[in-house]
Amino acid sequence: MFAWLVTIVLQESPVMVGVAQTALLLPAMLFMLVGGSLSDRFGARRVAVVAQSLAVIPILMLASILFLEKLSFNLMLVYAVCIGTLQAFVTPSRDAILNSVARGDIQRTVVKFTLVQFLTQICGFSLAGFAQRIGGVPIVLVQACIIALGAWSLSRVPQVHRRQEQDSVSIGRDVATSIVDGCKTVLKNPAMRAVVLQNLCVGVCFMGSYMVTIPLLIRDVYMGSSADIALVNLINSMGLVFTIFMLLVSRRLRRPGRALLMAHGIGALFLGAAGTGVSFLFFAVLLFGWGTCGGVAMSMARTVMLEHAPEGLRGRVMGFYSFSFMGSGPIGAMLWGVVSSGLGPKTALMMAASLMFLVVVSFSVRSRLWRM
Repeated sequence: MFAWLVTIVLQESPVMVGVAQTALLLPAMLFMLVGGSLSDRFGARRVAVVAQSLAVIPILMLASILFLEKLSFNLMLVYAVCIGTLQAFVTPSRDAILNSVARGDIQRTVVKFTLVQFLTQICGFSLAGFAQRIGGVPIVLVQACIIALGAWSLSRVPQVHRRQEQDSVSIGRDVATSIVDGCKTVLKNPAMRAVVLQNLCVGVCFMGSYMVTIPLLIRDVYMGSSADIALVNLINSMGLVFTIFMLLVSRRLRRPGRALLMAHGIGALFLGAAGTGVSFLFFAVLLFGWGTCGGVAMSMARTVMLEHAPEGLRGRVMGFYSFSFMGSGPIGAMLWGVVSSGLGPKTALMMAASLMFLVVVSFSVRSRLWRM
C-alpha cells in the first residue's frame, strides 16, 4: 500500500520514492537499539503491546486522509516516520519474546514464527491488490483492525521479564548504558558479530534496493498497477513460505551460518537477474526464487543470534540484530533511489545484487560463518 500510494498514486520521481522509503526505515536506525534496551528494562511483552497499540493511530489517520482525498507526499512522510518509529520498538521486543515461548529447539521455533509471519503477509498482499478497484480506505481500515488484533495477541503472552526497580530519573542513563552493554556483547561474540555485519550489507544491497527499484520497475518498465505490485510481493512471500515450510518439515540444519551465506549468494543471483529486463512473468519467477533464499537467510540469522544471546541481554541483542539491516535500509533506499534516477532502476538493481554477491564471497572467506 505504501509503495502504491507513493509510486503510482502520487507519481513521485525515483529520488522521492527513495526519500519516502528512507523516512519509513530511518526511525529504525535511530530507535531500534533504544527499543531493545527498553524491552529488557520494562519487559518485552509490555513494550511490544504499547508500541503496537499506538500504531493503530497513524493508520487511522491515513484512512482519514484517503477518505477526505487530501493525500500528499508530505503527509506520507509523516505517516512513514510514525509507523517506522513504533516498529523500532515492536520488532526487538517481539523477537526477544521468542525464546520465552519456545519449547525445545529454538531454530524450529524461529522457523514456525517466520512461516506464520509470511503466510499472513501473503494475505495482506492479496488484499492490497484490490486497492485500485475499491480504493485505499477499506484496506487501511482492515489493516488497523489487524494491528489491534496483534496488540491483543501480544498481551496474552506470559510476562517473563519484570521491570527493574530503578528511579525514572535514571532511565535515560540506564538505556544508554544498556545499549553499550548490548553492543559489547554482540561484538565480542564472533557468530553474532558476523551476522550483524553481513546484515548491514543486506539492508543496503537487498532491502534498500528492493523497496525502491521494484515499484519503479513495475511502474516504468512493466506499466503495472497496485495489483501488479501486490502480485510481485505476494509471489516473493510465497517463495519465503515455501522454503520455511521445507525447513519446518526437514531436520535441523547443522550449519546455520553456512546456510545463511549460501542463501544470500544465490539470492543475489536471482535479484540481479530480475533487473535484466526479462518478461514480467519471468521477473516474478526470479523474485520467487529470491524469496526462497530469503526464507533460509532470515531463519538462520535469527537462530544464530538467539542461540548466542545471553538471557538478560536478549532484548538488546535482538535490537542490534534488527538494527543491523533495518538501520542500514535508509542508506540503501537513498543510494539506489539516486542511482535509479541517473542510470535507471534495472541498472540499480543489478549493481546492488552484484555488490551483495561480493560481500557474501568476502564473508565466506574471512569470517567464521561458513564454518558455523
